[in-house]
Amino acid sequence: MIKKLDILVLKAFIGPFIATFFLTLFVLILQFFWLWIDDFVGKGIDAFTILRLIVYLSATLVPLALPLAVLLSSIMTFGNLGETFELVAIKSAGIGLLRFMRPLFIAALFLAGLAFLFNNYVIPIANLKMKTLHTDLVNKKPAFDLKEGQFYNTIPGYSIKVSSKKNDSILNQVLIYENSGGLQDNMISAQSGIMRVSADKRFLEFTLRKGWRYQERGNRADINTEFIRLGFDEYKKVLDLSSLQLNLTADSVFKNRYEMLSMRQLNSAIDSIEKSLRQYEQRSRTDQLAYLGFVKYLDTGWINVKVPPAKNKKFIDVLPDSAVIVVSDQAVSYANSLRSSLEGSAIDYENKRKELRLHLIEWHNKITMSMAVLVLFLIGAPLGSIVRKGGIGTPVVFAVIFFVIFFLLNNFGRKFVKEDIMLPVSGMWLATAVLAPIGFFLIYKALHDSQLLNKEFYYRVSRSIGTVLQKLRLRRQKVTEEIAGS
Repeated sequence: MIKKLDILVLKAFIGPFIATFFLTLFVLILQFFWLWIDDFVGKGIDAFTILRLIVYLSATLVPLALPLAVLLSSIMTFGNLGETFELVAIKSAGIGLLRFMRPLFIAALFLAGLAFLFNNYVIPIANLKMKTLHTDLVNKKPAFDLKEGQFYNTIPGYSIKVSSKKNDSILNQVLIYENSGGLQDNMISAQSGIMRVSADKRFLEFTLRKGWRYQERGNRADINTEFIRLGFDEYKKVLDLSSLQLNLTADSVFKNRYEMLSMRQLNSAIDSIEKSLRQYEQRSRTDQLAYLGFVKYLDTGWINVKVPPAKNKKFIDVLPDSAVIVVSDQAVSYANSLRSSLEGSAIDYENKRKELRLHLIEWHNKITMSMAVLVLFLIGAPLGSIVRKGGIGTPVVFAVIFFVIFFLLNNFGRKFVKEDIMLPVSGMWLATAVLAPIGFFLIYKALHDSQLLNKEFYYRVSRSIGTVLQKLRLRRQKVTEEIAGS
C-alpha cells in the first residue's frame, strides 16, 4: 500500500526528473550539432529532414541522458527536502533514510528496466535510421549557390563563373566550362544571361545572350580534329542538378552492424564469430602443410633415436657445391611463402577478434547503461541528503562531477576493450565497479548523519587546526626565548 510519505517523495522527484531529462537531452543534441554543423550548412536541407534527424538523434541519446537526469533529480529532491528541514522532521518521526529512499529506489529500478528495454529494442532501430540519414546528409553536395567572381565547381562536369548578378537571376559576363571527356573543356562565353531553377529543383536553366560557344571534336590519338566556334544572340543551356539532391540510402546497408542489433541478434552473431575463430587453427595447419611437405614423411620410430653429432658441421656444409644455391633459394622461397600465408591468416584472425570485441561491447553496453540509472541514483539520493541544498546550483555541480567520472570511466573501459587491453566484461563494467562502492559509502555516511559535505564542519575543523598550530608556534617561541636567556 502506498503511503502519503511515498506519494510526497514521488511528487518531489517527478518534476525535477522530467525537467532535467529534457534539459539534458537538449544539451546533448546541441553538442551533436556543434560537432557536425559543418557537414550540414549550405546543403539546402529542408525542415522535415532536420526534424527527422533530431527525432532519431534524441532516441540515440536517451541512454546517456537518463542516468544524468536520475542523478541530478535525486540530488535535487533530497537536497530540497533537507534544505526545508522536511528530512529532519521525517527522521525525528522515527523513519529511516532507507525507508524514505524506498519509493524512489523502486522508481529508479523501474526506470532501469525501462532503459534496458529501450536499449534493446528501440536503440538498434534508432541507430539504423540515424546512421543512414546522417550518411546521406554528409555525402550530400552543397546546395546551388553561385557567387560573383568565383568558379562554382560542385555540379559534376561543369565550372561556372559570373562577374556580377542581380536578384540572383540576371547575370553579366557568364563563363561555363564543360568537361565532356574530350580533348579539352568546351566553353561558353556570354555577355549576359538569365538563370532559373526548375520548379522541381532538378534542372538549372541558363538563357544566354550575345556570346560564343567553343568546342573541339575528335580523338586524342588523332591529329586531325574538328574545332567548332558558334556565335549566338540567344542560347539556352540546361544543367542537371540531380547530383545535388539528397539520395536516400536503403536501411539494409547498415542493418548488420553491431550497433543495429538486439541482444538476441548479438548472441547469434557472437556465436557465429566464435565458431569462425575456432576454425582458424585448423585452417592454419592446413596452410602450413602445403609448404612443409616433409612432415608427412616423419617416422615415429625415429623419435627416441639419438642422432650422432655431425662434428660441428652445418647442414649447408654437407651439401655438394652444385646444390647449395638451389637448396638455399628453395628454402628462402618456402619460408617467404609460409610467412605470407601465416601473416594473412593472422590478419584475418585479428580482424575477427576485433569484430567479436565490438559485438561484446554492444552486448554489455545494453546492460551497463541501464544499470547506470540505478548506480547513479544510489549516489544522488544520499548525496542530496548530505548536501541539503536544493535548486540547480550545488546539485548541478555534484551531478556534473559524478557524471563526468562515469562518462570517462565508461569511455576508457570501451577504449581499453577495443584495443584488447581489457576483457569486455571488466572494461564495460569498469564505471559500475568504481561508482557502486562510492554509492554505498555515501549511503552509510547519510545513515549516520555525516557532515562529509557540510562547509561549516570543515570550517570548524580548520579553526581547530589553526588553534593547535598557534599553540605550537607559541610554545616553540617560548622555548627559543628560554634558550636565548640561558
